[in-house]
Amino acid sequence: MSWWRTLLNLPPKGEHWSDQRRTDQRRKKAGKGRPQSTAPEWWAHPGGPVSPTPRQAQGVAAQYAAPHGQPPQNPAPPPGGVMAPPRRPGARPPEAPPQGPAPRTPERLKQRSPHGAHAAPGPVREVLEPGQTPWSTEPESSFSTWARRFFRGLVVVVLLLAAISGIRSWIAPNKTPETVVSGQSSFPSAEASAVATRYAMSYLTWDESNPNARPAQIGLDLAAGLDSAAGWNGRGKQTADVAYPGEVTADSNGITAVVDVRVRVYTFTKRGSSWAAGPIAWQRISVPVARTASRVVVSGPPTFVPDERAPLPSNMPEAGKPDDDLTAATETDAEAFFAAYAESDKKVSAVTAPGSTIRSLNGAVKFSELKDWQVYAGNDDERRATAAVTWDGVGDTTLSQTYTLTLRRTVATDGAQRWQVAAVG
Repeated sequence: MSWWRTLLNLPPKGEHWSDQRRTDQRRKKAGKGRPQSTAPEWWAHPGGPVSPTPRQAQGVAAQYAAPHGQPPQNPAPPPGGVMAPPRRPGARPPEAPPQGPAPRTPERLKQRSPHGAHAAPGPVREVLEPGQTPWSTEPESSFSTWARRFFRGLVVVVLLLAAISGIRSWIAPNKTPETVVSGQSSFPSAEASAVATRYAMSYLTWDESNPNARPAQIGLDLAAGLDSAAGWNGRGKQTADVAYPGEVTADSNGITAVVDVRVRVYTFTKRGSSWAAGPIAWQRISVPVARTASRVVVSGPPTFVPDERAPLPSNMPEAGKPDDDLTAATETDAEAFFAAYAESDKKVSAVTAPGSTIRSLNGAVKFSELKDWQVYAGNDDERRATAAVTWDGVGDTTLSQTYTLTLRRTVATDGAQRWQVAAVG
């Protein structure tokens, strides 16, 4: 019997579970009375009765045939030796009626039963031939056999996986990283930007001729209980008209934050009873805010932050290697493009690459000159280029700007090739 059949508790090859069940049922029935055995040697099977052989039957019959209370006439043992009286089988044959003084037949021993001496005897087991299997095979459907084995195998596999995973967790337990929710990610940055922007404009606007207007505007966003004067002494005049929020830096607690806001202000200087317009300036302030159960509020007066010029980072992407030959060959076409780009959509569409749509400036400025033009190396169909252009404004005003363009190679029907602008920016 193979090891996997032993592991899955399967019967030997060629047998069915019904064979073992039938054997178990017969053993249970036999256990209700006295254990039985059909082997001819009673000493080899002391647990059950035996069917006597003809020699044994003759010896027993001779003992019981003698008159009652007298020894047998031929006390010599039979040729095979003295045999012990066999145990009686479970069945009790019908007794023959007495017939005069004829010799008395061997008496049958009364069957012992766990239910009493007068209980009905059980059925007699058939005598089996030597080597005969004490069960019979019974056909069983292949589906039920397959289903039973499948579910048993599935249970074994599940138990094995559970055992393996359990042992693995003992040796190397899984360390699940804790999800850390930072204050920056949980803080309502959009609402904080809106509140700080409106508050910055109210904070940088004042007029001594209308001193109550500023506290009323500040009170829209300032937390209740704080001074709505916000540090103003009630003198002077200033107006803020544009504000742009910047970075929102939230604290690790997720409750407070600081919003960077840039505001454009118009200053005024008092001359007698009137106000003269002063310089227009951009001011940068840092507004502290806090999140409450209902909304975001300003938690205190802001502070001024200086705007400093910063150099370009050292890891700026490079434009690429210049292609001097293509630069010189396309410079005239670049001038024609920018001249059309300043006038109208119709003109600019005539000098752009096929399939590209570029909107013009519609006469807002006029093309003055192409101060610098550079095409960079790339593939054979598309290149990158930069252009420094000077525009003529109203009057004598000129303005220089730098553009980044995409050039695309086109082939005419006559085989001529040229590079045209496919995109601006």
